[in-house]
Amino acid sequence: MEQIKNIFFDTDVLTPFQKIKISYAGKLFQENSKRIFISYGFGPKWEESAKVEMVLSELGYQVEVDLINKDTFNFKFIDDKNNIDDNNSLDYVFTLQPPEQSLMVIDQKPVMKARRLRKSYLLFKKFRIAMYKAFIMIPRIISDSYLKNEDK
Repeated sequence: MEQIKNIFFDTDVLTPFQKIKISYAGKLFQENSKRIFISYGFGPKWEESAKVEMVLSELGYQVEVDLINKDTFNFKFIDDKNNIDDNNSLDYVFTLQPPEQSLMVIDQKPVMKARRLRKSYLLFKKFRIAMYKAFIMIPRIISDSYLKNEDK
C-alpha cells in the first residue's frame, strides 16, 4: 500500500505489535545514494528510536520494522552523505490504529506452573514404564517362562 508518494507499506492498516515492511523509492533513491538508513521513533517524542540501514531491492530500499503500542509511527530517511528526506522538515508521521477487538485472542486459562508440569510428566512416565513391564512380565509368569531368559 502506498501511503505517500514513493513510500510503500506491505499492509493497509498500521497497528501496534505488527511487523511491517517499508519500501522507499523517494528522493534519495532517485539520486542514486549508495546506502540509505531509516531513522524512526514512536509517539510525539520519538520514543524507542532507532536508525537502521535499508536493503536495496528492485522496488527501492526496504526494511522491516516492529511497531510498538504507541499512537504514531514517525520516520525519516538519511543517506550515506547525510542528505535527509524528512517530508520537508515535518517527518513522515503515521497514526497507528488500535487492533480490532474481534481479532484479539484473550486467553482465560490459568498457566500451570512448571513444577506441576514436571511432576505430572514424571508420574506419567513412571506409569508408562510400569505398564510396559507388566505387559512383558505377565505373559511370562503365566507361561512359566520368566526364568528361561535368565538361565541362558
